[in-house]
Amino acid sequence: MSIHRRSLLKATLAGCATATLVGCSLLPRKTGSQPERYSGAVGLPNGGFGVSAFDRAGATLWQAPVDTRCHSGCNRPGQDEILFFERRPGWSFYVFDAATGQRRHRILAQNGEHFVGHGVFSPDGRWLYTTASRYEQGQGIVAVYDAQRGYQRTQTFELGGIGPHEITLHPDGNTLVVGLGGILTHPDYDRIKLNLDTMAPALILMDRHSGSITGRLAPAHHHQSTRHVSTSANGQIYAAYQYQGPRHETPALLARLENGQLREYRFDPLTQSALGNYIASVVAHPENDLVAAASPVGGTAILFQGSTGALITRLLLPDCAGIQSLAGGDFLVSSGQGKLVRLSAHYPAREVAHLPVHWDHHLV
Repeated sequence: MSIHRRSLLKATLAGCATATLVGCSLLPRKTGSQPERYSGAVGLPNGGFGVSAFDRAGATLWQAPVDTRCHSGCNRPGQDEILFFERRPGWSFYVFDAATGQRRHRILAQNGEHFVGHGVFSPDGRWLYTTASRYEQGQGIVAVYDAQRGYQRTQTFELGGIGPHEITLHPDGNTLVVGLGGILTHPDYDRIKLNLDTMAPALILMDRHSGSITGRLAPAHHHQSTRHVSTSANGQIYAAYQYQGPRHETPALLARLENGQLREYRFDPLTQSALGNYIASVVAHPENDLVAAASPVGGTAILFQGSTGALITRLLLPDCAGIQSLAGGDFLVSSGQGKLVRLSAHYPAREVAHLPVHWDHHLV
């Protein structure tokens, strides 16, 4: 459901007021083929890690253990399977039965490579494309797996850069959209950033059949690490940055691809500061012109109009990071403190559930 122009204008004018949480609310019932199930990687109270699925009321459907921290995941089209990827570094990814949480596969990274937390399927559900890094050489790649053959590795596409992160598929069904962060790291040195002076981030467009790069767009400043990406149902592409420059600077953290260039969005000074120079998730809603983004560093989630960059509302939620679109036009936001919050352009944010887990940075 698209937002009416008048209600959007009203929301925009009122949107600079910070949203507050009110009451409890069930998520809207999904329609058509959309499942009433969401999932995310979690940290557990006992120090372990898992993947958890929950329903529209926020109730846990299943929780599956994993060997180490996972980051994000993806659903396999046409099959009742869901995948989650390890990160920091990612030595494997897991394939689960999406209905029960039963583990079907654990696929190890190839020698000299590690995953970085994200992947996406081809529309027919056969080919899995996951971002990875050859850490000795500092080379970013897209690794291709055949899900019909037990997730055998079939191809490797070179990205021509360092530090790939989120990958998604454009609605055209052929173009992979990749956030290339540009930051060199190595598993032996934990999270130390080894090349801040020479980093070269980019938004990359790639043909999923040939692996040829059809677009490479650099942000305005080389310290705007291009990490997360999203595409709308009508093909608009959004990118989110994590700024690696001086903390007192507050550059643009979100951008949209327009006419072959990245149009970068800045908000009012209070909102820019609240985002803490760090966006952990960006999601374009498939039903309207709204985009949501979250910063765990700043404890802030925002909702803005994609076509104009106009801020609709700002939510203060400590350690928020995960975002998923909801049927009807709203968004679901998760936090590392176990909260699930519904964010809307029409009414104050509503807490859906508060579960005894630590949600990681993405919801599926």
